Amino acid sequence: MNMIQAINSALDVMMARDAAIVVMGEDVGFFGGVFKATEGLQGKYGKTRVFDTPISELGIIGVAVGMCAYGLRPVPEIQFADYIYPAFDQLVSEAARLRYRSAGEYIAPLTVRSPFGGGIFGGQTHSQSPEGIFTHVSGLKTVIPSTPYDAKGLLIAAIEDNDPTIFFEPKRIYNGPFDGHYDKPVTPWSKHPASAVPEGYYRVPLGEAAIVREGEAVTILCYGTMVHVAVGVAAETGIDAEIIDLRTLVPLDIAAIEASVRKTGRCLVVHEATRTSGFGAELSALVQERCFYSLEAPVARVTGWDTPYPHSLEWAYFPGPVRLKRALDKLLEG
Repeated sequence: MNMIQAINSALDVMMARDAAIVVMGEDVGFFGGVFKATEGLQGKYGKTRVFDTPISELGIIGVAVGMCAYGLRPVPEIQFADYIYPAFDQLVSEAARLRYRSAGEYIAPLTVRSPFGGGIFGGQTHSQSPEGIFTHVSGLKTVIPSTPYDAKGLLIAAIEDNDPTIFFEPKRIYNGPFDGHYDKPVTPWSKHPASAVPEGYYRVPLGEAAIVREGEAVTILCYGTMVHVAVGVAAETGIDAEIIDLRTLVPLDIAAIEASVRKTGRCLVVHEATRTSGFGAELSALVQERCFYSLEAPVARVTGWDTPYPHSLEWAYFPGPVRLKRALDKLLEG
């Protein structure tokens, strides 16, 4: 399976297991979603469980929160992460607070799926990476897969979780991974071991990072699309890097991070989102607080630029191989 097919399979498996699960969003029903992640589900489960909504993100999430209070487990899709801001008040003020403000009487088990990040020349309104905004909000979980196998297992775990989860899907790798050079075609997922996705039910637990590549010289912390950039750079340079795919930002597997950095003594954080107040800043602080006496060099970050997302200069905006190599060389000096 590619990542789109894995997500579709996760939704199919869960809807067959639990009649309380509903899928909703703009064009997710008859059309099957703009990226076809919900294709065929309306025909299989009917229009009351897979249905199109008005073009109102605030309305989509507001209705979903109400569904949660009545015992349903909605999986709303926000067509692009850039469109999620109108729904921010409902996510922060209602979904994230419902369990607490009701003293546990009500919960908000909704999973908000949304494609995010660049890679399709979408410009400012179709390419943003707003994960740092949501990791700041207590009560929300934030999940970002990097492979089809993880996408299905993490989505199932998120749907089963009783707290609201933001599930960001890196659209650059929907159809396959790549070696970090964004301007080259992706490699089909069929040539990657993570495309061996079981047809049935399985879970990838939230809060557990994956060691993608073991190494001794430097720890690279990354997630989503950037996992493949890091793997490509390590392969090209031969640097003995340990690459950790965080998979879930909240909850975060700080134990895995700490163990790796204490071993390597160096840490590079990579993400596509803008640098200032990005999640990399939180990771840098955590590493400094917990691993200070093991560090041989300051924690480094390679991120997107602090500018609105460019259209024609998309490849220059991405943290690509050249910038990663430069950062690794500086970390390993001396």
